[in-house]
Amino acid sequence: MEQQQATAIPLDDTDDTDADTAGPIDVEQAEAAIVEHYPRLVRLAYLILPPGMGRTRRVLAAHALAQRALPRNQARPEVQEVELPWQRGTKGTAGDAGYAYVRLRVLRSALRAARPRRPWMLSAPLPLVWGLRLFPRSGGADELALDKALSELTGPGRAAYVLRELERLEDREVRALLQAAGVDGDDALDALDEADEVPEPAGSRDDGSLLESAEFDPCSLQARPTDLMRRRQHLRALLVAVVALVVCGSLLGMPGEGWGRGGAAAPSYARNPSSERALDPERLTRAEPFAWRTATRADFSSWPARGDRLGDTALLRRALAVWARPGSSVRVSAAAGTQSGPPSGPPQLLYAGVVDQAVVVLLYDGLRVARYAEASDGEGGTVALDLARLDAADAAASTALVLGRTDGNVRFLTAPWVRRASVRDLLRPAGRPRPVRLTTDGVTDPVRTVPRLRPCRGWPAVQFGSRLVADLGELAPARLTYGGPGTTSRGGPRDVAGRDALLSWERTACRLPLMAGRGVRSVNIWRFGVQRLPERGGRAAWLCTRAETWRGAGSRVLAQFQPWTTRRGAAGMVAATADGSPACGPRAPRVLAGVLWKARSGRWFLLAAGSRQVTGITANGGVRGRSHGRALTVRAKPGAHATLKGRLRNGDRLTALH
Repeated sequence: MEQQQATAIPLDDTDDTDADTAGPIDVEQAEAAIVEHYPRLVRLAYLILPPGMGRTRRVLAAHALAQRALPRNQARPEVQEVELPWQRGTKGTAGDAGYAYVRLRVLRSALRAARPRRPWMLSAPLPLVWGLRLFPRSGGADELALDKALSELTGPGRAAYVLRELERLEDREVRALLQAAGVDGDDALDALDEADEVPEPAGSRDDGSLLESAEFDPCSLQARPTDLMRRRQHLRALLVAVVALVVCGSLLGMPGEGWGRGGAAAPSYARNPSSERALDPERLTRAEPFAWRTATRADFSSWPARGDRLGDTALLRRALAVWARPGSSVRVSAAAGTQSGPPSGPPQLLYAGVVDQAVVVLLYDGLRVARYAEASDGEGGTVALDLARLDAADAAASTALVLGRTDGNVRFLTAPWVRRASVRDLLRPAGRPRPVRLTTDGVTDPVRTVPRLRPCRGWPAVQFGSRLVADLGELAPARLTYGGPGTTSRGGPRDVAGRDALLSWERTACRLPLMAGRGVRSVNIWRFGVQRLPERGGRAAWLCTRAETWRGAGSRVLAQFQPWTTRRGAAGMVAATADGSPACGPRAPRVLAGVLWKARSGRWFLLAAGSRQVTGITANGGVRGRSHGRALTVRAKPGAHATLKGRLRNGDRLTALH
């Protein structure tokens, strides 16, 4: 259930200043365009308005914007010849100009409302609907993912995406419309770039744009009542409230009952049939036991329901209720970038059973996995709800989920295609993995995943089949890989196997704590260079470690310098770090890094290396030097600072990672 925010947006009529364009448009012509294209204009406004307003207020504001697009008197068009994909038989110059004019007014008003500013003032009230809450019909997982992606854009970015996908305009037309609506030229280009970053949801092109679905239709609404009791309260309101408070307090004080059927969930504050269906344990979806063998995509959606409490309807009802509205006694945690709201529809049941001293339920809604845990003895205690975003998973990324943690030991629920599991110490690459027993439900024995960090003397990683994963304290372990950026067929990241991969992870494992708490999906190591050290110091390897997240943003990149003469298992020196950088990834498969290194003689050197595309390196600032290859060695002073730049084969310049 959505909460309405106590904020207002500016919905004043736009200025009717004439422009040096084609002939005038009278009020009747604009009114005809609004009436004919009203659903499309309202949908356009609804998609551009700030998502934080709440769905009910957003619907009313969208209708207000469309209605206030009607000018007060005769006006001139405010755009210069923008070709439109006319809808429902709009023909002729008059019809085109009328629609273009009112659409621009709606766009301008919506963009004004989307700007961050001081407390807003309304020059005119919104449409009033007494006693009802109005909101569009709920969509599926694709619509939920698209709505989440649009909420992360700016107002011009959402407008650019909507004009492309809903109006089918070209980039030059979108830019012209944004500029006519008051967006600067550079900001219009940035808006197009933002629209490019929106991932295309699966199946969005089958039957047209997802923006045309009922999820984003503010003209096809569901109506639910507001608080009926409050509307009927009069002089005896205070007495009724006191009586209700006494009765509810008596019920809640009964031992063992908590919040009734919802367990530790907060009380329901309104009735919503759609939400109630999503919280009905009888409507939970369950994959067939062997659906993963024929599924087109092996991910969490193909996992069968497992555990010894699958038929416990009361348990499942409590888990769903706590997910929808966790009470004050529930310990809630969410991975970075994960929404904590209720599921939009009935989720999928993955597991329900007893794990050590707790009863655990795992649920999946296509975008997130929720883990509900309560005491197994039914004597109360802490109720926990953990959420993690795990969308767009494949077979390699959906090998296991965490069922429970006890004293540094973890039990995993493995994918149905996992047949064997073992534990490997990353700091002992020559050691043999220790087998881990799997139950018939795919639950592992307790696995010790807490490394010995002070000092770093061991780092256990779990191997499921050929996939090696590390527990970074979240619901899904992070997959460990080795190889250069790109696809696997071109030498890209692959499973950790072989001497080079194991030795590289031996000296990188102790840097994994730098990746924790970010919602990491995978961590890849890429050895991009090997350099001969001065004064017969042997050789050193240059590695790039890249952590990718489930949400796409928030990646972390480390450039490491690893002399081969150091103690085996010693962590490499971190030469540079970057957050959100595309370096060492498929979008920017190149890197340049440098470090100050002290030789045995006491002399200091600036060492730098680049990836295969680098043909020359230049150092400026506190250290000056130049090389005509992928490596640079220059005498330096302790604490010197240098600026490194590399020259690529195509003539472009590459700055060092920092």
